[in-house]
Amino acid sequence: MNCSVPRGPLLTVALTGMNARADNPGPGVAVARCLAEQTRHQVRLIGLGYDALEPGLYLDGLFDATYLMPYPAAGEDAFLARLAAVQAAEKIDVLIPCLDAEIPACIALQDRLAAMGIRTFLPDAAQFALRAKDRLAEAAEAAGVAMPETRRVSTPGFFQTCTREGWRYPLVVKGVFYDAVVAYDAAQAVAAYHRIAAQWGHPVLVQQHVPGEKYNLTALGDGTGAMLGAVMMKKRAVTDKGKAWAGVCIHDEVLLDASTRLIAALKWRGPFEVEGVRDRDGAYHLLEINPRFPAWIYFSHGVGRNLPAALLDLVLGHPAPSFPEPRLGSLFIRYAQEVVLPLSAFEAVVTGGGRPQASEIQPEEALS
Repeated sequence: MNCSVPRGPLLTVALTGMNARADNPGPGVAVARCLAEQTRHQVRLIGLGYDALEPGLYLDGLFDATYLMPYPAAGEDAFLARLAAVQAAEKIDVLIPCLDAEIPACIALQDRLAAMGIRTFLPDAAQFALRAKDRLAEAAEAAGVAMPETRRVSTPGFFQTCTREGWRYPLVVKGVFYDAVVAYDAAQAVAAYHRIAAQWGHPVLVQQHVPGEKYNLTALGDGTGAMLGAVMMKKRAVTDKGKAWAGVCIHDEVLLDASTRLIAALKWRGPFEVEGVRDRDGAYHLLEINPRFPAWIYFSHGVGRNLPAALLDLVLGHPAPSFPEPRLGSLFIRYAQEVVLPLSAFEAVVTGGGRPQASEIQPEEALS
């Protein structure tokens, strides 16, 4: 998996986020690629997915074994029980959750995971709550960072009368975990509200739309307020959901300073992504902070700052690594690729709950 001679003991690292929808891919496969190609740690990778059609579950050249997990909505006990079964078979050393919805459970279970021998590097519950989309304005104000007006919405009737309160179209309708739709009139906003509420639940958020150029920053927070290894990217092409399909590595002092102040205010611990927009007057506005690596995280390795590899240093209690200057002007372009596999491999995931390779989970422990 790694051409270089690795250093240190073999680490078994489990990752989630195996989904790879073209319009909204998960970060798991990109994180795994970063870990497979780094040279500081010897790793063995375990993929954890939520649906049998997640393509990351079938990437044998990348993952040593893959397993299905119960959806986060099933609760912490179901998540822990399934992970304990996988742990018995694979002896996981490190867990890197890559999806927003599962991180609260991982935070709540940190001590129990540690007792099982599974290490994590995550924020505490208060830090996670403060960067949530419906509370982020508090952190932005504390850090002195501008942010578009954002409000919780409990009824679609808001969109029929909001202009009387000073709101103006277009508006951005957001789910508390995922999804955002730019609505140009009340009818579009109401349709977006119903779809997002049905898929992700309440609260549904509305945010004033700020036209301009989209910028992202990803880095690690060390838990004391320091930000490590920042990689900045300007979006050059996006999907229908606004996800980056192409981007260029940049350096922008205003974006760096705003992100530094935000992470210092939060004392964030773990990976994160800051999303912002520069308006027509050149001012930055914070849109959201994602509590995990972004789907474009492989770009960090491509520009010389392999952040998932650095995360392993932090998990292990090693000093924060030194980072070279990123290769500014580098461009990434995403592409879709078919994974061809025998039907028996798919059946193993559907009926057996995964594809163990190092060892087998007993049938009664498999996810039906």
